Amino acid sequence: MFAIPAAGLMFPALFGMIFLGFPIAFSLIAIAFLFGFGIFGAGFGHQMFGRVVDVAGNFVLIQIPLFVFMGAVFESSSIADRLFRAMKVWIGHYPGGLAQAVIVMCAIFSASSGTVGACEIVVGLMAIPAMLQAKYRKDLISGTICGGGSLGTIIPPSVTVVVYATVADLPMGDVIAGTVIPGLINTALFMIYIYIRCRLRPQDGPAVPAEELNVPMKEKLWLLSTALFPCVALIFAVLGTIFMGIASPTESAAIGALGALLLVIAYGDFTWQVLYNAFERTILISAMAMTIILGGTMFTSIFMVNGGHTMIKDAIQLFSLGPTATVIVFLTIVFILGFMLEWISILLITVPMFTAVLPALGIDPLWFGILVLTVLQTSYLTPPMAPSIFYLRSIAPKEITYIDMYRGVIPFVAMILLTALFVYFIPATATWLPQILFRL
Repeated sequence: MFAIPAAGLMFPALFGMIFLGFPIAFSLIAIAFLFGFGIFGAGFGHQMFGRVVDVAGNFVLIQIPLFVFMGAVFESSSIADRLFRAMKVWIGHYPGGLAQAVIVMCAIFSASSGTVGACEIVVGLMAIPAMLQAKYRKDLISGTICGGGSLGTIIPPSVTVVVYATVADLPMGDVIAGTVIPGLINTALFMIYIYIRCRLRPQDGPAVPAEELNVPMKEKLWLLSTALFPCVALIFAVLGTIFMGIASPTESAAIGALGALLLVIAYGDFTWQVLYNAFERTILISAMAMTIILGGTMFTSIFMVNGGHTMIKDAIQLFSLGPTATVIVFLTIVFILGFMLEWISILLITVPMFTAVLPALGIDPLWFGILVLTVLQTSYLTPPMAPSIFYLRSIAPKEITYIDMYRGVIPFVAMILLTALFVYFIPATATWLPQILFRL
């Protein structure tokens, strides 16, 4: 007989508070207090203070403000404008050339900044007017900007990766390395979709007129060298130092923050106001993320104490779920929650439950983690809680409607799920690079 412990009531209570409009962080903390007090009584405060100390003393989480600062500084630089012009003259003659340039730029920018919002807003402000002028279909414009921005979830360095590795207690370097190949596959699938669509329907994404691409090779090379090479250098400073064993992930995040600041100075974009705005944005985003992490830590610890771990194991045994079915069910849960919750809430609610049962089923936690991160990318695109669409709405002209946005993201969600299928059926896409870099 499958009895539902107190932990089984925590999720309905949590979703009830969220749907009533309470902030996710305070909902997590409130439910933890409500169900924890019945177990620990007056000593509950001491138990939760320990969780506060654990989060505050977790040095791995230092990467979050450092990566956020890197992205915030990048928003203020002119390097994005140079990069867009370089991509336009080099690949603009292909079908859907401007959209292809946006995807390439988003991939490079994601690897240089580690944040979705910064990437989408900066790229969108430059690309949307150019794509509208070129008479691109509005749904393709919307899908390209939102899909390209979502690459910041899976392409390292990524705040999402940092949080997942921390919550799942996995080596940070392994998770960062494990996302590289899926991130490249995802980028390639986006570009293939755009190319095929615009090849079959040229009116959806016309190529850039030849006269606009009639740029001397010397100038094209100069554009490429002054835009692409600095980004590549910053990517190497962040990821290369990790993969070569020169720096820890936290140290590489500090290198990236310093490198972004030096690039802004080198391009002549630095002002004290830029620095102030970057610090302000970093503090606000980091405080929000850390509060949610604290709430998630408190919630999951009380969930486990209330019998959550036993409840999950009993449910798997009751329904006779093997490893394959368990993975599919867990990924489906992540995908469905992506319609309603933001990514950090999904991770903090689900990952402790998942990791509690993976070892007994013989499931590789790294491979499973990359699958979760890949599917989690859809949460940026699936309404009603679709941050990428909200970012786009804040910068797009009124002629691009929500219908255009919702219609535009559907093919990109499909490409993300196709990437997850690649990782599922070819586990080496997630495990080969970490083994090469850190096991040999």
